[in-house]
Amino acid sequence: MRKIIIFISSFIFFSNLNATDNLQFFVKKAIENNLQLNAERKNFESAKQDKNISRSEFLPNITISGDQTSTTSTNRTNQSGTSLSDSNSDTENRTISLEQKIFSGFKGLNTFKKSDLETQKAKLELVKAKQQTILDTASAYFDLIYKFKNEKFNLSNVNLLERQVESDSIRLQKGEITLTDLAQSESSLAGAKANLIKADTELLSSKTNFERVTREKAPNYETLKERIILNLPSSLNSSLEISNLNNVDLLISKLNNEIAIKEHNIEKARLSPTASIKVSKSEKKDFSSTIDEKDDETIKATITWPLLKGGENISSIKKSSFDKQRAQLVLNDTKNKVMTDISNSWSKYQSSKSVLEATRSQLKAAEIANEGITLEYDSGNTRTTLDVIQSRGLLLEAKIAFAMAERDFMISQFSLAKEIGILTIKSLN
Repeated sequence: MRKIIIFISSFIFFSNLNATDNLQFFVKKAIENNLQLNAERKNFESAKQDKNISRSEFLPNITISGDQTSTTSTNRTNQSGTSLSDSNSDTENRTISLEQKIFSGFKGLNTFKKSDLETQKAKLELVKAKQQTILDTASAYFDLIYKFKNEKFNLSNVNLLERQVESDSIRLQKGEITLTDLAQSESSLAGAKANLIKADTELLSSKTNFERVTREKAPNYETLKERIILNLPSSLNSSLEISNLNNVDLLISKLNNEIAIKEHNIEKARLSPTASIKVSKSEKKDFSSTIDEKDDETIKATITWPLLKGGENISSIKKSSFDKQRAQLVLNDTKNKVMTDISNSWSKYQSSKSVLEATRSQLKAAEIANEGITLEYDSGNTRTTLDVIQSRGLLLEAKIAFAMAERDFMISQFSLAKEIGILTIKSLN
């Protein structure tokens, strides 16, 4: 029983540790806390209310009104100049009316369709902000891993060179090397310390950027998951086909074009006649007249046809026509831009994959070469101090290049997924 409890406790602990230090956790936090994303959420809610407002165009308007008037007349005289007694008049009016628009030249229908398109656009803007947040978080996450490694490699290099300087000082006293060899080691140590300072500064900057994007404290490098493979299309053509259905910029541009068409229809509808019917019932009470109470019921049908508004109507139609043509041109340009961006992202993804494999081979070769040269140097063979320094320098460069290639490959996956339009939290599983 005790073993079972220990196992369950360990499982929960390591599960929580993994959950709070992987990319998906930080992406969720970034999405929850991102101010721009929260602003887009409010914009989406606002767009939904605009849709409700436009729907009210088809519903009746019910109005209740009432007034009470008290009038006192004094100093009254008739035509012969004879004074009349003062009078008081108290009246009450109560009216309830219902008005329904019957026809508005399809203005209301196009307005409703336009608001529906704008709601869809606001939703896509929210999706776009989410995808950008995921990409920014992934970039900050993998850059932080790279900067941690870069600092670690440079620190290890400084430690190695410090030991080499100590070793060379002893060997100089024994006459095994020259003063020039020791100077080379000391010079390399000074350069390594300068590179370490630079690496520390870059790591601090990366931590700051990570915390800005995720609104979370930068985690310990040792607990971070370094590799995530996204499910991406196998070819450029497949990427282009998928992007036609999912690329957010393209979808937004299509909606803008449809919205421009609806706006043009709305402006044309303003020249059409409108018809409405109004039913009202009123009660009037007059406490001083011969008629004490009166009830009126009224049905009123109204037809309005705007003929001339100083040229405003025609100019509005022309303006909306130009806006419609502009939206179509922007849509065509967006299609070309999306194709170019996806082609570039695909090329970058493929090249980063090739660079990753090349730097992996470079690192293996550098490790083998450095190990052999170091053994030969320590055994007093023909290897010089300069050979060892150059070998370690090449090994350090290979380690940094491979870590950078890993970062670039990871980010290129996310960039391609965003351009295609398939970058979501679920895609990180």
